[in-house]
Amino acid sequence: MLSALIVNAGNYLYNLIVGRILGPEAFADAAILITFLLVTSFLAMTFQLVTAKYTVIFEDEVETSFVNFITKKTVILGLVLGALIVIFHKQLQEAFNTQTSSMFLIFGFGVPIYFLMSVNRGIFQGKEKFIKLSITYQLEMISRLVITLVLLWFINFLEPSILISIGILASLFFSLFPFQLQHVFKSTVKLNEDQITMVKKFFVLTAFYECTQIIINNSDILLVKHYFDNYQAGLYASLALIGRVVYFVAWMFVMLLLPAVVNKQKDGLPHGPILLKYVGYISLLSCIIVIVSFLFPEFVVNILFGEAYIEISPLLWKYALATSIFAVSNVFAYYFLSIDQYIPVVITGLLGVTQVLLITYFHKDLEEVVVMQIIAMSILLAVQLLFFFTKTSKSQSLKKED
Repeated sequence: MLSALIVNAGNYLYNLIVGRILGPEAFADAAILITFLLVTSFLAMTFQLVTAKYTVIFEDEVETSFVNFITKKTVILGLVLGALIVIFHKQLQEAFNTQTSSMFLIFGFGVPIYFLMSVNRGIFQGKEKFIKLSITYQLEMISRLVITLVLLWFINFLEPSILISIGILASLFFSLFPFQLQHVFKSTVKLNEDQITMVKKFFVLTAFYECTQIIINNSDILLVKHYFDNYQAGLYASLALIGRVVYFVAWMFVMLLLPAVVNKQKDGLPHGPILLKYVGYISLLSCIIVIVSFLFPEFVVNILFGEAYIEISPLLWKYALATSIFAVSNVFAYYFLSIDQYIPVVITGLLGVTQVLLITYFHKDLEEVVVMQIIAMSILLAVQLLFFFTKTSKSQSLKKED
């Protein structure tokens, strides 16, 4: 948790410095690239979570065989997605109104590396080797921060977005260390059909959920970049970055939640109290952030991004509220996912699509975009809570009957 806090703080510092150096208009392009990195991280998280879960469940040669299986699939998909980004980099420039297409071209080459790194991290997470896991995150964050700032400081003949994409690509190589996959292809045992089916089922559901995460977390920035000019998009990008601090901190708890719940379920022990504990932590944190954003919006924006972004300050508490609601509902969703309860995952997907539709039809100004997210996320949390308490009451009734 301490490492995750440092990594998120470092990533935050990276975004804040880039935002201050570039100003709202240029930062709009940089924010698109950073959003693409977040989208990639959510896709790669599918492989990390699947790897984490089944390194807990499988043992010895079967575990090695599983890692072999998932690594091959990861590399293939990473190469395909990376190639698609490289091939369609011109079309991506047109879709998101960026100054250059080269930033997408460079970014595409990093996708396979990111996917491979996700399996590496999944092994550390599943085996609860949190020190090694933290090192991979630290190296990625520090290298990206240092390399990007050096490039922006010393090179002024290239577009800033190109320099940022180079910094991102370079940092992905550092994120591969420490490397755990050297002996992955030496397994002599193959997974049986039942095991492969089980893995594929969890993979598909996890991939579906991560896609909903992409929609909910990033569709607003992409849609704002499409519907508004660069100045407004840059302001909104700074708003999103400040408001999402609660989500990034909440992710620390999710990283600890999944292996803990899977282990409890494996041993036949109750795991509901673990969920409620983490929900309590995140709810308290969320309340503090929303209150501070409501009471001191101009101070927060000025300290983090500077005077150029002060116009967005009235929306800060509303965006923080939307993100807080989503962060709490997200903990419920990952909990259900870890115990093979998939209805909440489908519900999250439906609400993610609902959010996109609401923003698509209601985007008169930036405030309306934020309000649409509050509405969608409030419905999502209400449904998640209803599902949880319904399942809990049913379980307690069955125990009493027994």
